[in-house]
Amino acid sequence: MVLTINAGSSSIKFGLYEECSSPEKTFGGQINRIGLPGSRLSYTNFRTNHNADTESKSMDYVSAVTFLVSWLEKQINFSEINAIGHRVVQGMAHTKPAMISTELLDELKLIIPYDPDHLPVEIALIEAFQKYHPRIPQYACFDTDFHAGMPRVAQLLPVPRRFDQRGIRRYGFHGLSYSYLLQELESQVGKQALMVRIILAHLGNGASVTAVYDGKSMDTSMGFTPAGGLPMSTRSGDLDPGVAWLMIQTENLSAERFNHLINHESGMLGISQTTGDMNDLLKQQHNDIRSAEAVALFCYQVKKWIGAYAAVLGGVDILVFSGGIGENSPEIRARICDGLEFLGISLDASRNDENEPLISLNESRVMVKVISTNEELMIAQIVNKMLVHKQLLES
Repeated sequence: MVLTINAGSSSIKFGLYEECSSPEKTFGGQINRIGLPGSRLSYTNFRTNHNADTESKSMDYVSAVTFLVSWLEKQINFSEINAIGHRVVQGMAHTKPAMISTELLDELKLIIPYDPDHLPVEIALIEAFQKYHPRIPQYACFDTDFHAGMPRVAQLLPVPRRFDQRGIRRYGFHGLSYSYLLQELESQVGKQALMVRIILAHLGNGASVTAVYDGKSMDTSMGFTPAGGLPMSTRSGDLDPGVAWLMIQTENLSAERFNHLINHESGMLGISQTTGDMNDLLKQQHNDIRSAEAVALFCYQVKKWIGAYAAVLGGVDILVFSGGIGENSPEIRARICDGLEFLGISLDASRNDENEPLISLNESRVMVKVISTNEELMIAQIVNKMLVHKQLLES
């Protein structure tokens, strides 16, 4: 069995998979709304079809890690688990999945300042499982892997060269999600689908857009950290450096305080002043101008990135919506696509309202699809391949 752990910006997802070439999920769930009121634990035992969804007291990430490891001890038999796979957001120089060693863990700790909002909790989860189950090998599956082959021009940042030599460049994220979406797109449409111009929009609490050609990442909206690109639930997205300087000066912000402001107090939450949750914003938009402006800005910025990546690719043949917002909000998809008819994007309102897999009109030049992402399955597949490779080397 393979246990997968996926720590996101406001959730920790987990899954238990059969160890085979096509891993089947037997148990899984998630802790949602970490750091927010109304944290929830939900899970399903797929063997018995038993599921539960309970609200718990608000948890920060430190308590969520402790709670999850302790809770899993009571739910699954760790003696059956042969490996644990982790989503690791920032890999820096690591462009391939790797078994977690003391050396790799030390390297990840060194680059915590480059991703202080993801690496600490990912490392905490790794160390927690090491402590209680030291015999089980653990693997890091890097989100940055998918974008490692981006053209050099898409990686460069316009700052002095000495920063590039320190590894400060555009890396891109959501790589496990994008790998899965391409795999699923090939399954649904055929291998020829990967040979064309594709724009993938992973829209959730963390959100990004990626341009793909011939199955390879050409550019992506997130840059050196997951705070770049689109405005998100609580992250600012791209920000004028002059605004950053002014904020630091006028409010006398420390580096830590500024980082918290950009990652946890900005985005839709910053604009609405009430919530960064898209469902809540959509409910409030008709009675609250701030919520309405937050929704409008999100849709506007996604539309801009789609237009930009159509320019990068020389057009677009397939547009895919995914992530919690992209998969479940017909209104957001419609507002993003409104006005993009000049690119050949035409939605079928009925299909879109029903969240059908294909939401474009039959005569639309661009195929527009909704695909539920599955980062945990990608982790399980990656770890399974690594276990098979390890066995071959040892035989």
